[in-house]
Amino acid sequence: MRFTRESEYGLNALLFLTGQPADEVLPLSEIARASGLPQNFLAKIFQKLAHHGVVRSFRGARRGYCLAREPSTIRVRELVEAIEGPGVFERCIFWSARCDSGDPCPLHDGWMRVSADLVRFLEETTLEDLARRDGARRRNDARHGPGRQRPAGRLAPGP
Repeated sequence: MRFTRESEYGLNALLFLTGQPADEVLPLSEIARASGLPQNFLAKIFQKLAHHGVVRSFRGARRGYCLAREPSTIRVRELVEAIEGPGVFERCIFWSARCDSGDPCPLHDGWMRVSADLVRFLEETTLEDLARRDGARRRNDARHGPGRQRPAGRLAPGP
């Protein structure tokens, strides 16, 4: 199992949509620009997401996309499966082209145990969870600079 750039881009674009008013239809060009992603590549990703019921696609005067459901009901696992395809979690991370249950690599059994934990984490994590974490990270970056944390033991400044 390897996640491609498609999953990264799709997740970033969906995080942007999560921050928009519910049912607001946005053109793909705006989603791409706001997310800093290539529009043509994002178009292919959003076709997959629409096919799997993660986003809704609109044509005509309201042309664009919005989330198909509340972010609290969209699991990260379904995003990854929609983008990466079926069986993504059964593929070996080490030798995916030559490893499967019938002909396992030396690390196969260990990987299957670890991957089960990863799948459980992705199933339990929603788009809303990620948006909340992303918002907290952005607020921290705005206060302390990108990637910097408050010194340990210091309280956050009051209002």
